[in-house]
Order: sequence, then C-alpha cells, then structure tokens
Amino acid sequence: HEDGSNIHPQTEYLLTCIGFAVGLGNVWRFPYLCQVYGGGAFLIPYLIALVFEGLPLLHMELAIGQRLRTGSIGVWTSISPYLSGVGVASMTVSFLVGLFYNTILAWVLWYFFHSFQNPLPWQIYFKFCHVEECQKSTAVNYFWYRDTLNITPNIEVSGDLQWWLVVCLASAWCIVYICFIRGIETIGKAVYVTATFPYLVLTIFLIRALTLPGATIGLRHLFTPNWETLKNPTVWLDAATQIFFSLSLAFGGLIAFSSYNPQKNNCERDALIVGCINSATSIYASIPIFSILGFKALSNYNDCLNGNIQLLMNTFNIADGNITEENYEKWLRHLNSTDPNQVAELDLKTCDLQALLDQSASGTGLAFIVFTEAVIKMPGSQVWAVLFFIMLFSLGLSSMFGNMEGVLTPLLDLHLVPKCIPKEIFTGLICVVSFIVALIFTLGSGNYWLEIFNNYVGSLPLLVIAFFEITAVSYIYGATRFSDDVEWMTGRRPNLYWQVTWRVISPLMLLVVFLAYVVVQAQEKPTYEAWNPDYVRNSNTFIQEQTNLPTFSPLTPNVADQQRLVVCLEFFSFPGRHHITAKTSKSSHTEAWIPIFIKYKGEIQKKAASVSTAYVDIFLY
Repeated sequence: HEDGSNIHPQTEYLLTCIGFAVGLGNVWRFPYLCQVYGGGAFLIPYLIALVFEGLPLLHMELAIGQRLRTGSIGVWTSISPYLSGVGVASMTVSFLVGLFYNTILAWVLWYFFHSFQNPLPWQIYFKFCHVEECQKSTAVNYFWYRDTLNITPNIEVSGDLQWWLVVCLASAWCIVYICFIRGIETIGKAVYVTATFPYLVLTIFLIRALTLPGATIGLRHLFTPNWETLKNPTVWLDAATQIFFSLSLAFGGLIAFSSYNPQKNNCERDALIVGCINSATSIYASIPIFSILGFKALSNYNDCLNGNIQLLMNTFNIADGNITEENYEKWLRHLNSTDPNQVAELDLKTCDLQALLDQSASGTGLAFIVFTEAVIKMPGSQVWAVLFFIMLFSLGLSSMFGNMEGVLTPLLDLHLVPKCIPKEIFTGLICVVSFIVALIFTLGSGNYWLEIFNNYVGSLPLLVIAFFEITAVSYIYGATRFSDDVEWMTGRRPNLYWQVTWRVISPLMLLVVFLAYVVVQAQEKPTYEAWNPDYVRNSNTFIQEQTNLPTFSPLTPNVADQQRLVVCLEFFSFPGRHHITAKTSKSSHTEAWIPIFIKYKGEIQKKAASVSTAYVDIFLY
C-alpha cells in the first residue's frame, strides 16, 4: 500500500474496525454467558480478560499492520520467513469462518422476508399445528427445523439442497460482493450504515423492551450476581475465549484494515476505542435482550397458571373469577386436601417463573427460536421481527467485511493474482467459490455441519495463531524494536502496562487458555445436537403452554377430529370457548364432546364466516 491510493479517512477506519469486531456474538453469545454464569458476576472475569488479553492483542495487531503496511501473510513473512504459516493460517480461518458466517446471514434473510407476513408464519403454527411433528415440539421450533432447515435426523443423512436456502445464500453473497466490489473503498462507505444501524435498532428495542411487563424480572435476573460461579474454572475460560473471539483477533482482518492507515496514526488510541466500544456494546445489547426474555418468561408463566386455573374451575365447577393468580396456591392447597385424587388426575402443569428465566439459549437458538417466540406476544410483532433481523444482518455483514479482507489482502499482497485480472473480477471469483463450498450448509444436514465449523474452525486455531503472533512480535521481532516503532508512529512510547502484557501476561494467558481448552475438550466426547421432537417435548415442561395444544396420544380418527376442533376453538374467540376446550380435551370419545360442540355450533360458524375458507372444512363435522 505504499502508493497510499487506498488510505481511507479515520472515521471510516474506526467504523470498519468496530463493525468487524462487533458482530453476532455480542448479541447472542455474551448475554447467554451472563445468564449461565451468575449474571453480573461474569463481568469480573470478562473485564479482566479484556484488560490483560484483549486490548494488548488488539493494539499489537493494529500497530504491526500499520507499521509494515501489508496483509497477514506479508506481516509475518517480513518478521521471519518461518512465520509465513501464521499468516496462511489466519487467511484459511477467515475463509472458513466466512463460509458459515454468511450462511447465518442467509438464514437471517429467510426470516427477514417472512417477517412481512401477517400473521407471522411461526405465529400461524402457534395456533394451527396439525402435523404430529409440530405437536411434539413448539411452533417456533417446527418452523426453524422443518420449514427453514428441513433438517435430517442426523449428519449421516445428507438430504437434498433446500432451494430456498440456496437462493438466500446466493443473495447474501451478492450483497457482500456489491459492498466489497472495490475493496476498502466501497467498504468504507458501507460501514456508515452497517456499523451504525445496529445501535439505532438496539436503542429502539431498549425503549420498547423496558416498557414490556416482566422487563424488570429479566434485568434483575441478568445483573444479580451469583458470586459462587466465580469458583468454577469454566467461567474464567469462557470469559477469556469470549473477549478473544468478540474482538475478532487473529483473523487477519484487523491487520489488513490497519495496513491502509498512514504510518503516523495513533494506533494505541484506536485500539482503546475499538476494544471499549465492543465490550460496551455487549453489555448494552444484553439489556433489551433480557428485558424481552423476562417478558417471554412472564407471559409463559401466566399462560401456564391461567391454564391450570381454567382446568380447576371447569373440573370442580367453580365460578369464573373465584380463582385468580393471587389466590391460586391457596385454592390448590384447599382442593388437594378435599379431593386429592381428582386433582392428581388433572395433570396440572408446574409453573415456575425462575425455571423459565433459567432456560438459556445462545446463537441460532436465541435468534431463531427464543426471540421469534417472544415477538409473537408483542404488539406489532411484524415490525419488531423486521427490525430485529435487519439488525442481525447489519451486524453480520460488517463482520463479513473483515473476513473477506483477511482473505483478499494477503492474496493480493503476495501478487498471486495476475495483473490482467481486475480486482473486481478476483473478488467475484472468491465470492463464487465461497458460495459453491457453502452449499454444504444448505443440505438437510447443513445445520449439523455449520455447528461443527462453528465449534472447531473458529476456536482452537485462533488461540494457536494468536499465541504465535504475540510471541513472534515480543521475542522474534523484539519487544524493544516494536516499542520503538510504536513510539515513531504515535509519538509516545508504550507504557509499562503494554510492555508487561506483551512480554509476559498475554502470552501466558493465551497458553493457559489453550491448555485448559484442550483439557476440557479431551474430557468431553464430541457431540452435536440433532432434531428430535420427542426429546424436545420431554425436556421442556412448558411445551404445552407454548403451543396452546392439549395432549393427544396415540392419534386415532376421533381424536384427530377432536384435535382439529380444539385448535379452532383456540383460534376463535366466543362465549364458552374455554368451556368447550376443557371438556373436549378430557375425552377422546366422540360422543363425549360432539353434543357440546352442537350446542355452540351457531356461535362457532358465525365466527368462522369471517375467516379464510381454508378453516371452514373443520366445522363441516
């Protein structure tokens, strides 16, 4: 980059680095770790890892790229020809991570397109779930695993290419190519949107989420520290890996971006800005996320409680309004003492708000299952779904810029591309090759392959690369020589904090994290999660409350008719609906519920007249 033709303004450079560092993990991984590891207590190991591991590595990468003005392969080859493998490893990891990262963006596009439907498609399943597989799971699970992924039972069954995912994947790669067509020049303009828009959406979500019932419950659950969790070594390991991956270290993208900077740029200031904004974003995103999770937990708890109340009133002929949420426990104790056998036969659900709050999810589980279920219960659900998936796409797209730059810059610096091939054509070829390879993720078994890539491609290799990077700078290039370079670029010599972390603390922490990671992985048998609706049903106490469907087993013709009736009664609102639903739910015999249906037939048909004819056949019985 000696000609300086691609140097971009400081604002664009910072936005590019922030967009690369701030990604999907800030929204769906950090809140999960806070939830699992003691709420506010997790911030202690997280901040320690930021200060002694994250910031020193970030400063080092920005400084070495700015000083040597070349991509990852060129930087490490300049220090020593024997270190060229470090640059090749960074480039390879960036390419592989880009493959599955853009597949996630394809899924986001699929949900984004469906978010304009009214009602939302997974909301329709919530009311009308006729397929047995759907009944055994939840509506949102069924839409994700069957309608979106069309997932196979296990990774050994590949399945076919899902054409809708292929189209979304091609669209995602086309968007990346358009934004990246002229490299850093077009990226610098795109990041004004992709790096800033997520903060606007997060702020809108924050304002709305704080007004939802149950928001304070979710926030209290997030920030109430459980100090006992700090005794668990896994907490410290996950904190160290989270800050490491969150800052996108060792991918080569940050080195590539900084190589376009003028050499007299203050890289120390840039590292502090990018690092602090990244961590602040993680905490900021946790507030609306947990407010919504608190709202979802409270809604499910109320649904569970109201279902039990309705069942008790129908069974014991108690007048409406006598049993409320406030006196439910008192009534239950009374009925248990007077008629324990009949209460036991009702199979009342266990409604535990704390258990609902403890149901953790991260990654795709948070984005495509937990949030989509919560958004159904929010007024104006289409608007919130559209905003959420636009935000996810913006976060992922700006991170994809760094992954692409981590691949293209080293290849161009090595002059492996003939000069007769324009940069735009070469970028297009990389996108086409990536699209073809990523087709494996659009198979029926694609989600399993993506999980394997996510768990192993972007974890252990990055720890190894980062360890060799900081060791090479401190002990091969020389810490004193590197400090001289930083002083020449910034006008100020690195202080004692930077010197100690570069030479001792950061390499030692990386080595400890690497060894601990290997030990933990060696003790665990490699597994992956497979779609099994029977397991989902058994593992979730609140599955029936989430689907609003009674239990039917096994299905017979009469029971199937009854099931369709109950589903319709849940959809329409009219006097006596809950009464019929409860009565028909208790018996699979046609003669037990048909007379009740006939009694309210006129009211049901009146309601059905205003609904799509697709449901009228249900009432022809």
